Amino acid sequence: MSAIPSGLSTDQQPPMTVPLRHFVVGFGFLIGGGALGSTNTLVSVPGLVTLAHVHLLLAGWVCLTIMGAMTQFVPVWSGVELHSRRLAVVQLWLVTIGLVGFVAMLLIGYLRWLPLFGAIMLVGFWVFAYNIGHTLTTARPLDVTERHFALALGFFVLLTVFGLLLAVDFTYPVFAPLSIPRERIVTTHATLAVFGAVLTTILGALYQLGTMFTQTSLYGIDMHLRRIEEVTYPVGVITLALGRLVAMRSVAQVGGLLVIVSLLGFSVILARRLYETQVEWTPMLSRYAVVAPAMVLWAVFTIPTWLVNPLARSSLFGAPRAVYLLILGIIGFVVLGTLYHIVPFIIWVHRYSDLLGYEKVPMIDDLYSARIAAVDFVTILLGTVLIVLTEWFALPNMVLAVGGLSVLAGLCLFVANMLLVIHTHSPHGLRGILVSRLATSNQRRIAESQEPPSDRW
Repeated sequence: MSAIPSGLSTDQQPPMTVPLRHFVVGFGFLIGGGALGSTNTLVSVPGLVTLAHVHLLLAGWVCLTIMGAMTQFVPVWSGVELHSRRLAVVQLWLVTIGLVGFVAMLLIGYLRWLPLFGAIMLVGFWVFAYNIGHTLTTARPLDVTERHFALALGFFVLLTVFGLLLAVDFTYPVFAPLSIPRERIVTTHATLAVFGAVLTTILGALYQLGTMFTQTSLYGIDMHLRRIEEVTYPVGVITLALGRLVAMRSVAQVGGLLVIVSLLGFSVILARRLYETQVEWTPMLSRYAVVAPAMVLWAVFTIPTWLVNPLARSSLFGAPRAVYLLILGIIGFVVLGTLYHIVPFIIWVHRYSDLLGYEKVPMIDDLYSARIAAVDFVTILLGTVLIVLTEWFALPNMVLAVGGLSVLAGLCLFVANMLLVIHTHSPHGLRGILVSRLATSNQRRIAESQEPPSDRW
């Protein structure tokens, strides 16, 4: 069974439909992005397919998952009320509409509409940043997770500004009058997105999740490494992005080394938490176990690349042979592992927590199929290994295609498992998650007055 954390108050959490709706929509982008990427390895897809593929997976699946997870757990972890539940709904549909239109225009080549859909996405991300940022202001003093989240919100604001300017530049030369090559803006935007918004969020969440769900705590070298990471990582990301923006190799080298050192240190913290775990192994922990060595391998391969030329497009996400270690091995497995707990956790709290002591209820890990979880883990891991080996040893494209199809099959199994949890155990069902409306304030007060108080756990 999952470790049930103590000391958490679920009284402040938003309605379950809010985060789950983010996750379900994100699942759609995940399957769409995976299918587009796999198809492109077999046949040539027209349009700016690589750009569409990246945005479906990162802006769609990963970022929507981050938005839903922060909306759920910032109030729970911090013990404060979410600033606005309605804004949490608005942010999702703005980003979704903007991203769908943005990807469609990329694929059909109708680029003049990119600024419109890019602007809609920007507003959605800014609404999210404002809502969570305002919530965090009431949670002082901020702990290590909350500090990382606050930094990540700042990166979200910055990266969307660069993203919108790039969208405009497709049809109107924004950067030419400033004598700034478009390539610099692209690399700065990507740096702020992946190393800034996404990885900063992941590091912050793992400080909480890595201890909570192994029932361990940081001590000794962990505390020293955490203090180093809290300073060097954000400084490294900003310095790396700035160096790429102004094309100063020495500045980018310093920033890149700070990022690498920070991630190496954090991999030690995560590995020690997993080694000392006090609970049974779960799908969440098994996926985190992939992340720690992937961080080390990515860092080892990237050090010489970023020391030589961190400004090159081929070294945007690290060493050319380590890109999939970062995207799949680190980001992908963190998100997959976290969702294997978050989705059942949210549903369990709303559906079963108040029944404890009155009737027999399932545990959190009983809500999903352990067999499907095991199969999707193996297929995604196998596909990731094949893709990485293809990059390392220049294997035939067929191996890359098999790896991509294996990852896609595993992702489909994962999504099916999560949707079955929602369909079987959610009081709203899948359709209710997507279309239900928030109750009015008066309705919520009436409902809350009729319900027993939530357990603290």
